[in-house]
Amino acid sequence: MLPILYSFRRCPYAIRARLAIASSGVQVELREILLRDKPQAFLDASPTATVPCLVTAKGVLDESYDIMRWALAQNDPEGLCDMPDAGFDLIESFDGPFKRALDLTKYAVRHPDSDPEVTRAEAMAMLTGLEAQLANGWLYGRTPTLADFATLPFVRQFAMIDKPRFDTQATPRISAWLETFLASDRLADVMQKYPPWQTGDTPTVFR
Repeated sequence: MLPILYSFRRCPYAIRARLAIASSGVQVELREILLRDKPQAFLDASPTATVPCLVTAKGVLDESYDIMRWALAQNDPEGLCDMPDAGFDLIESFDGPFKRALDLTKYAVRHPDSDPEVTRAEAMAMLTGLEAQLANGWLYGRTPTLADFATLPFVRQFAMIDKPRFDTQATPRISAWLETFLASDRLADVMQKYPPWQTGDTPTVFR
């Protein structure tokens, strides 16, 4: 049986997991779920009841970054993992401070003690700090790496909070980096729409 990937199309964590799986070419059974109506099979599988969740013969992976590394450990034809150690530190900073600033900005109504203008500025400062690093189009050269695909779904989510404002504030290379990603066939492929999974459905093979 194929590994089972529980996913939600718009979730940035699920997007990056699908990006890595698609790059690897590893086949999984994709089960698209609705977060407001989570199926029992998913709740039984995921310790945290969050997407993405990958069920394999050897156990369950409940973190998107772990799923990315699992897929690329099976096969990494594009050499996404061929990046300096600083790339892994960068991923950690986006998973931590950047995502925190993103959430406080996007969901400001849930955090009345936080100023969304301050957190927006914090996120933009982190992005601006990458400007020089993107001289060749991607974070670590002329081709994307794991760091690009682990962070760009969050950059996309942040930009879409107020895209016109983001476009006026983003530095040229940050803007080009994101727009290249948004216009890519790669993103379009992993963002295909699937009906919510139900028990008994014919398996949807994703790779």
